[in-house]
Amino acid sequence: MKTSPFLENIRQVLRTRHYSIQTEKTYLTWIKRFILFNQKRHPEDMGEEEVNRFLTHLALNRRVTSSTQNLALCAIVFMYKHVLNRELVLLDDAIRAKAPKRVPVVLSSDEAIRLISLMPSPYQLMFSILYGCGLRKAELLRLRVKDIDFDNNSIFIFRGKGKKDRVTMLPQSLIPKLKAQIKVVESIHQKDIAEGEGKTSLPSGLARKYPYAITELKWQYLFPSTNRCKHPTDGYYCRHHLHWTTLTKILRKAVIDSGITKHVTAHTFRHSFATQLLLNGSDIRTVQELLGHNDLKTTQIYTHVIGTHSSGTLSPIDRDHLMQKVHSTITDKES
Repeated sequence: MKTSPFLENIRQVLRTRHYSIQTEKTYLTWIKRFILFNQKRHPEDMGEEEVNRFLTHLALNRRVTSSTQNLALCAIVFMYKHVLNRELVLLDDAIRAKAPKRVPVVLSSDEAIRLISLMPSPYQLMFSILYGCGLRKAELLRLRVKDIDFDNNSIFIFRGKGKKDRVTMLPQSLIPKLKAQIKVVESIHQKDIAEGEGKTSLPSGLARKYPYAITELKWQYLFPSTNRCKHPTDGYYCRHHLHWTTLTKILRKAVIDSGITKHVTAHTFRHSFATQLLLNGSDIRTVQELLGHNDLKTTQIYTHVIGTHSSGTLSPIDRDHLMQKVHSTITDKES
């Protein structure tokens, strides 16, 4: 489908600034919707008033969540700031979708292990990494062979959320499975090379900067896709990582088979990683560093998840039940 020169210009600016392909697609979608909502007027001829009307429309008529509305706003602000070279001064009269104060759903250790055990290979290992290392789904999929450091028992996360690098723990129990997975990757890579291919998917421009890296084993994805595809920006054929939808399908089936009634997503395993660390006495600052949170307040949400029940506080119904057992025991002894 042919795209307008203006939208193509936005695409090029996004790629120059090294935004992900997913962010590129999302931003362009919201910018298109903004333009269509305003009867296809050029954004250069619009401003704060039109942006506020669009945000209000999303909240009142489309009933989008606060995060969706904020995402639309981010796309529009990017367009004005980096493409039209203009700063938006938004008015206060726009209706903003309210952000609910949610406490994340977490799995018990038994529930997490039960779900993982119901998955086929290599998804057992993938969800074990989510639960055992606290990675986000995108961070897991972007792992490369070089990111696993067996000597230091650590995993390197390159350009996580906010384009930040960090290091997290590598559980001892996963080392044999990870080594076996690297052998699988090596086998696939050797087959690709034999077929005259062997290239991995690298961020735009990096293949030109490191021409030998593109065919080296260490740069291959830890969980490669089953088929090769055309690189979305540089045009060469390569092997990308597994698509995130495959994780969703595997997890959904495992949840149904397990009988667990909680709302479980891939991110639930990251939440569960954090709460299990806190329940087992880990310092909250350590948990913050492992999760890659900028603000400690973001990590503190997990203290609300574990709540006061972790300190031994009993529910009234449990306390009354305990008292009945004590009373019953005393009565039996007296008789």
